[in-house]
Amino acid sequence: MANLRETQKLMTRRLLLDHGLTLFQEKGYASTTIDEIAAAAGTTRTTFYLHFPSKSQLMQALITEVDDILTGADDPSLAEVVERGERELIEQWISRKFEQWASIRAYLVAAYQASAMEPEIAAALEAWFKTTTGAMREGLDRAGRFDPETRNIRCVLAFGQFEFLARRWLRTGWTFDRGAALTAMTDSWCHLLA
Repeated sequence: MANLRETQKLMTRRLLLDHGLTLFQEKGYASTTIDEIAAAAGTTRTTFYLHFPSKSQLMQALITEVDDILTGADDPSLAEVVERGERELIEQWISRKFEQWASIRAYLVAAYQASAMEPEIAAALEAWFKTTTGAMREGLDRAGRFDPETRNIRCVLAFGQFEFLARRWLRTGWTFDRGAALTAMTDSWCHLLA
């Protein structure tokens, strides 16, 4: 009986996450209410609160999911790619992320919308940025490339370019050739990191 209850709880949580993401995509983060998420998931506000203390906490769970999607495909890891500094690996890593953008678009749009009104979401996105640039810095440290005082800014600049392009793509899609963007981003990363 306990296993059935646990399975039901996990299923309800999954429904809340899925319907929350769908509603955020359809209506926007700010316009979506907890009652709407609960109703779409076939449950109640009370049940929502058993799983998530707030809409923001649901969004944080979605951010964790998208991070798992992004990093789960990394082989080798970003730190190793930067450490090795090989153009081919850098280009493969960037290309893989470009390919993932379509599958994570709804997550990122919702996260960026939420960050404008929820300080904890803005902090989570900032932590995500720092974790990513930290992995890049780890790669540079292990490789011993560049002056240690410039390693962090090199990583911030490289990933900042990537994030800017990702945000632009979320709004407009590819308004220029994807291949050209991949080549230019790879050139830039190689200059900054390799």
